[in-house]
Amino acid sequence: MEGFAFHYGPRLLAGEGASARIGDLIPDGPALFVTDAQVVKLGLSDAALAGLREGGREIALFDAVEADPSRATLEAVVAAGRSRHVESVVGFGGGSPMDVAKLAAYLLGSEDDLDAIWGVGKARGTGLPLVLVPTTAGTGSEATPVSIITLPGDEKRGVSSTALIADHAVLDPLLTLGLPRPVTAATGMDAMVHAIEAYTSAHLKNPLSDILAREALRLLAGNLLTVCETPGDVAARSAMLLGAHLAGVSFANAPVAGVHALAYPLGGRFHVPHGLSNVLMLPHVLGFNMGAALPLYAELGPIVDPALEGLGSQAQAAGLVEALRRMSVEAGMPQHLRDVGVSAADLDTLAADAMLQERLLRNNPCPIALQDARLLYEAAL
Repeated sequence: MEGFAFHYGPRLLAGEGASARIGDLIPDGPALFVTDAQVVKLGLSDAALAGLREGGREIALFDAVEADPSRATLEAVVAAGRSRHVESVVGFGGGSPMDVAKLAAYLLGSEDDLDAIWGVGKARGTGLPLVLVPTTAGTGSEATPVSIITLPGDEKRGVSSTALIADHAVLDPLLTLGLPRPVTAATGMDAMVHAIEAYTSAHLKNPLSDILAREALRLLAGNLLTVCETPGDVAARSAMLLGAHLAGVSFANAPVAGVHALAYPLGGRFHVPHGLSNVLMLPHVLGFNMGAALPLYAELGPIVDPALEGLGSQAQAAGLVEALRRMSVEAGMPQHLRDVGVSAADLDTLAADAMLQERLLRNNPCPIALQDARLLYEAAL
């Protein structure tokens, strides 16, 4: 066995209604609660906030995190935490609130300069106690050491360090029951991309990340269409939430690659939801990678589509791509970049933006150059 390192991620609390017990996981002092306006409006945070306030704990509520959160939002959250002298942070919502909460907790505890920690492994201080609670089954952000922030000029930049890993993650399937079908589909397929890219990552792929990626893909592929068609199915919602978390732990150790690298510019430039951005680029990047990753794609094919069991490796690998495409169609997701406002005139800019994602591109099974990226966007158009 070749040597490898593996971080298991946050302690996990899972179950129906588990979000009401967050107060048991953090210190008694003031807490910063980071979320977005829609989560608050829908009442998803009510039980969590009530539980936190039991016993008189002071809560600093920040509910203005936007999709593709900006540096200005992050700085506002940190300022809110400092002004209230918080002793812990809760990130509650989708990937955006959780990403902001992770980095805010770190900055509040370490007092590091943000511009000194962009990139991989540069954040080495100690953040405040942090609990993350996902309200979608997709991003896996509650499990990962990565926070992505949008800078002026629509550039997405990340901090990746084990110092950002939450102390606890809380998986409460009841929080996901009211998700609209488009969000359920996009976030669920986002998690599937996490598992696939972790399984084929050119760097740090290891036996434990492989086990988690395969189980994550089994849970996600087996339940995605069920939760789209029967949104109140708590068992299926629970399976999706656990699958997304396992995929998060997997790609926290074996990082994602080309699909994400080409998806990020779509979010930055056109504000396409992250999961949908991944879906739009997924079949094209997997096709581009086929020469390098065919044996691994073949191993994953029957997990997504059991009908591929027993076929040759080439048929299984091609079947994986087709099964993912078919699943996205059945889930009702757009299939082309033109469906989300991208035109041929935008392709050069998108390709140039993708080349900035060096942290991700280096993990792809084969190199993606500028011209390759442009051709992939053109194929997706």
